[in-house]
Amino acid sequence: METAKAVSERSVTVVPKTQKKRKWTVDHWLALAFLSPSVVLILIFVYGFIGWTGYVSLSNWNSLVPDLSFAGLKNYIYLFHDFRFQADLRNTLVFTVLFIGVVIVLGQLLAILLDQKLRGESIFRNIFFFPMALSFVVTGVVWQWLLNPSTGVNLFFKKFGLDSKWYTDTTILGSFHLGKIEFGVPVAIVAVVIAAVWQMTGFAVAMYLAGLRAIPEEVREAARMDGATEFQIYRKIIIPMLRPITVSVIIIMAHISLKIFDLIYAMTGPGANFVTDVPGVYMFETTFRGNYYANGAAIAIIMLLSVAIFIVPYLISSRKGES
Repeated sequence: METAKAVSERSVTVVPKTQKKRKWTVDHWLALAFLSPSVVLILIFVYGFIGWTGYVSLSNWNSLVPDLSFAGLKNYIYLFHDFRFQADLRNTLVFTVLFIGVVIVLGQLLAILLDQKLRGESIFRNIFFFPMALSFVVTGVVWQWLLNPSTGVNLFFKKFGLDSKWYTDTTILGSFHLGKIEFGVPVAIVAVVIAAVWQMTGFAVAMYLAGLRAIPEEVREAARMDGATEFQIYRKIIIPMLRPITVSVIIIMAHISLKIFDLIYAMTGPGANFVTDVPGVYMFETTFRGNYYANGAAIAIIMLLSVAIFIVPYLISSRKGES
């Protein structure tokens, strides 16, 4: 009779399990058939056109006659030495910082107020969310009239001796020379920020209100039992818990502000001395009015890259979080 030791020392041949190939069912083929047209159209009309735009931006096509000869980075170098494009970058930076900052602060404050179970909460929600139903073109036209230096709210301000020029003001606050421009905060861009904040704050309110309603009441009760005041509860507990929502709001608002076109075009246009001009407006006028297709394509690629700087890291972190 074999001993236990002999049995344990006997060589055992382990046969690896062969992984069966997954067979495609009718459902798989149907899913592929429904998705394929969308994938093909996206590849052609999104990524294909992005590639074409990049190719044109590296060419000499700056007239009605196509000239796709290779020009290297000539169009990009021209833009970064151009006074108008430098002003556009300044305006975009100022607009983005002010727009995102005010939307986040107002969105949090209004959401916290609505979270207090106020009487008539649904009415206030509708008031805050209504501007989101409008297009930026409509918003631009309305605020152009409201902030017109000779009409609108200025008629009220003039009674108190105030006469603001709003979007016609060419003053640049805190300016210093950088490149070919005066770098600072153009007063005229503040008028555009007001219009954009009015339209998009409702989105931030909805995001923050959903986040506040998702926080269990037990969290607040535990903090109150520890002696925390309401202000401390929001400052040290609630608002930090809303950080993922704040990141989402920043990404979405940055995406809107970096490619803004319709609000500026309808409300102010480039403005005197380009104080309200942005790359979107410059690209439109360069391409479709000036027929400088290579320069316009270069502006479009720069806009795409500026948006990608915000969007791509966010998407990568979201994928890592899901995995």
